[in-house]
Amino acid sequence: MAIVHDVAEAIVGDITPHCNVSDADKHKMERDAIEQIQEMLGRDSGAAGEVASLWHEYEGASTPEAQLVKDFDKLEMIVQAYEYERSQDGMHLQEFFDSTAGKFKTPLGRAWAEELIQRRAAAPR
Repeated sequence: MAIVHDVAEAIVGDITPHCNVSDADKHKMERDAIEQIQEMLGRDSGAAGEVASLWHEYEGASTPEAQLVKDFDKLEMIVQAYEYERSQDGMHLQEFFDSTAGKFKTPLGRAWAEELIQRRAAAPR
């Protein structure tokens, strides 16, 4: 699931908060991409079914594993934003942190996000 969750980005690209795309539009674009990938794999093949099943499980956050992968996906985005801020003087990427605020669903995801936010707040600017 951790690998499959971003496979739609191979077709639609990485949609970030900077893109100003609604959640509904993003979901539709990615759902359409998953259908296109299923066609590439052979609609009735086991691989096509597994890719679609894992993607839908992830999107629905319907299992503890899906919730954790979703948290890690958000965490990776804010880690990357933090690294960009640290490496480029004057860069402030608050919108990435704002877009994840209150959205971590697992205790581990919340703890790691809070640790990063504390490190960011303590870092010299």
